[in-house]
Amino acid sequence: MKPIIAVPATLLLCYRAYSRNSLTPTGIFAAALTAVAHAVHPWNLPFALLVVFFLAATRATHVKENVKATLTLHSKGSSGGEGPRTHVQVLANSLTASVLSLLHAYQMHARQRELLASPLGSNPASSSLCFSWGGDLLVVGIIANYAAVAADTFSSELGILSKDQPRLITSPTLRKVPRGTNGGVTLFGLGAGLLGSIIIVTAAAVMLPFCNGQTAGKLGGGLPWSNDERRTLILGLTAWGFMGSVLDSILGGLLQATVKDVRTGKVVEGEGGTRVLVAARSKPHSAEHFSTRADVKAALLHGEGHDAVEKLDSAVDEGEGVDKYDARNKNRRSSFGDEKPSRVVENGRDLLDNNQVNFLMAFTMSIGAMAVGSWYWGVPLSSVLPAGIAS
Repeated sequence: MKPIIAVPATLLLCYRAYSRNSLTPTGIFAAALTAVAHAVHPWNLPFALLVVFFLAATRATHVKENVKATLTLHSKGSSGGEGPRTHVQVLANSLTASVLSLLHAYQMHARQRELLASPLGSNPASSSLCFSWGGDLLVVGIIANYAAVAADTFSSELGILSKDQPRLITSPTLRKVPRGTNGGVTLFGLGAGLLGSIIIVTAAAVMLPFCNGQTAGKLGGGLPWSNDERRTLILGLTAWGFMGSVLDSILGGLLQATVKDVRTGKVVEGEGGTRVLVAARSKPHSAEHFSTRADVKAALLHGEGHDAVEKLDSAVDEGEGVDKYDARNKNRRSSFGDEKPSRVVENGRDLLDNNQVNFLMAFTMSIGAMAVGSWYWGVPLSSVLPAGIAS
């Protein structure tokens, strides 16, 4: 992309993120680096998709944000809603696309050097400078990444406004769950996800430098696309992006813990997509519980006196060998007066946080799209690597 366009556009995006509090300072820095990684590509496509995704995602985030703030709770106790996104959230959505864009930029520059050194009129299939039919799997991966993360963002930010209560996609009975639950889906949310994918793929269809009849046979040209082939690519990537939002829901429902506030029944959201901690409470009749009591009793017999009694009382109530009232205890529990926890895990397992789930989904959908393209076109998947590594 030409620097005369990329530099002002990047500065404007950073200023917009700062003025509207869309990104944290570190988030703005990560976004600027991401923009550079996309702008070094000879085509306008990667940078354009990044811009479209950023503008569309921030717009979706601000839709009825005052209403969304009342539907969930913040982990710090305030109202919910999406705050400014951090550098981790930026990278979770765009890191895969950044790597693929840099790889394809390297390939494009290598092709340009090859064409300059080749006799006039030669047109090797691997040296196409336009988007040729039957190749450039990296381009498919870049588009798939942004179609998937846009679908996921739209599904999350707009789906929570659905009048219908979400149903857990990983539940055999599709049981109803609170709004904001990881893995919870509604028809409205799925439709919003499809809209996000359509926006990205439409932008890609406009910006892609398709090889056509005019470029065929020319230096740097490639196999042209028919209208049916273009339609197949557009519909396929749109459906693939929509499936990304579904995959994110499945991964979230299985690998991410959803924490619910007992008093309000609302989902508690972690700051910047991080985990919401819930203190574990040992079972009264578990081996861990009796082991803790035995340790405290042994301390009592060895002369610790009153301190050991307090620890024993704490162990009985909390299942731990520490004083629950000690200010040095970083694991003090947030609970009601009856010692019942105020936060409980609604569903899922605490294996990944929201950012890790988003990255896993984006990576999977990008690699998966390239694998499908490799099978459909009969192009080896190794073609995405630089020539020296692939050989």
